[in-house]
Amino acid sequence: MTDLELIFSMLGEASTTEIVKTKNPKGFIENKKAAKQGGAVAGNARRDLEAKTGKKVISASNYLPKKKHLNNKEERK
Repeated sequence: MTDLELIFSMLGEASTTEIVKTKNPKGFIENKKAAKQGGAVAGNARRDLEAKTGKKVISASNYLPKKKHLNNKEERK
């Protein structure tokens, strides 16, 4: 995950939180609508940046380093 991917993910979460605080939804269906609206804020911002830069924000990279897999009990100690 790149820095921009992380930023847009955080924007979606923060936007959803603000929408929930403002609209005070009740139940799953209303909260689902708030989540979609928050995600749309981030999605629109991402598409706007991509249009202005001509570059994709989404990448195939993983932000976390790959873990070494342990094969036996001795290596796990």
